[in-house]
Amino acid sequence: MKFEEDRIRVKLRRLAGFELDVDIGVRAGGVTALFGPSGCGKTTVLRSAAGLERAQGYVRIAGKVWQDDEKGIFVPTCERRLGYVFQEASLFAHLNVEQNLHYGLKRARDAGGQKRLDEAVELLGIGHLLGRRVNELSGGERQRCAIARSLVICPAALFMDEPLAALDHARRLEIMPWLERIKRELNIPVVYVTHSEEEVLRLADTLVVMKNGRVVLEGGVAEVWHQVSRQSSGGVKKSSMVQAVVAERDAEWGLLKVLAGGACFWVRDEGFAIGDRLRLLIDADDVSISVHKPSQTSIQNVFECRAADIFAGSDAARRFVELDAGGGCEILAEVTARAIYEMGISPGMRIWAQIKSVSVH
Repeated sequence: MKFEEDRIRVKLRRLAGFELDVDIGVRAGGVTALFGPSGCGKTTVLRSAAGLERAQGYVRIAGKVWQDDEKGIFVPTCERRLGYVFQEASLFAHLNVEQNLHYGLKRARDAGGQKRLDEAVELLGIGHLLGRRVNELSGGERQRCAIARSLVICPAALFMDEPLAALDHARRLEIMPWLERIKRELNIPVVYVTHSEEEVLRLADTLVVMKNGRVVLEGGVAEVWHQVSRQSSGGVKKSSMVQAVVAERDAEWGLLKVLAGGACFWVRDEGFAIGDRLRLLIDADDVSISVHKPSQTSIQNVFECRAADIFAGSDAARRFVELDAGGGCEILAEVTARAIYEMGISPGMRIWAQIKSVSVH
């Protein structure tokens, strides 16, 4: 069998009964996120693709074949140009930050090491931490240093195994912009394991949803998340991710006008520039609907759309309305079954959606 794109195709069976059988594409310059509950096989896929765990199959990353059982190819992990970030920072406690980074350079064994180290330090913003001991760092600082250490070898790809899972929410928010910067500036394949909805929606370009050692959904993050949110019966909060572009700034009121398909949103101005592309996250329970155009309302985001579908929630009182605003903008609204009945809403109707600006993230 021939594979022309970067892929991870691995099979593995453990004595305890767990079976892994996946075949996924890896985005050449972006983040491929493996998402699913604990125990579904995400980390095993990552370890197998890195060569840390031996599985049957085929692995091609950044144009290089690391494993091809049909041809008898298996490149040892130490010979793969791979940066690997674990859940725990795993820095050497007896070394300071700079010494930890220099330890990472020992794998490279070629010229330009100091230049790459300087670039990694700048990219992760840790120059002021170089002289500190590991026990003097916060959890977020330790993980940024661990990520920098994985980058000093100038990897062809970066594997990240739940790198924020050991951090509290405040530290996760602190480190997320640095991960976004890596994605934006390095332009290398990143395979990212997580069970965090927030990390998926902020970082992923391609989303692979796993369950019981199998892939159940795979594709662009917006499209797959729409299916995940629609199908979930619990555990995942129903929400919509919408691709948008900044069109206008209202400096007087601290708002940005962003366009998403056939819808226009006013959102809080967080320093983006005109023309910047954004992802908007909207929880279904923050969306209300009306059969008539609302007037004299404090809600800034009001637009016409079509009720594409209506489906039941987890209890008899709840319904979800799939709203189509055109141009690929699809949003879920959570309402009561009574409201659907009283307004006479049915699939295909033209209705109005209402979303507070403070509810669009």
